[in-house]
Amino acid sequence: MQNPNDIDNLITGKSLNLASIAEKFVARGSLNLSSSDDAVLEQKLRELKAKQELRKDWILFIVRDVVIFPTTILFILAVCGYSLFTLIKR
Repeated sequence: MQNPNDIDNLITGKSLNLASIAEKFVARGSLNLSSSDDAVLEQKLRELKAKQELRKDWILFIVRDVVIFPTTILFILAVCGYSLFTLIKR
């Protein structure tokens, strides 16, 4: 049916598409593999999901804490500075 190394190649390869890995995992589960092979595969899948969650958390941290918050603070300071400047000019 399918090569058992396909899933290993998907996990270690550059393309990390969880949907296709899960699909292959379900298809591979119907081939009567030993429980140790299933455990190893399940472990790799859990590690992959954890890495992707960590990557997502870091991206959200950078976008939220490094870009959005300082930009908002600078905008508020600019508006306050402009308001203060127009009040002093009068």
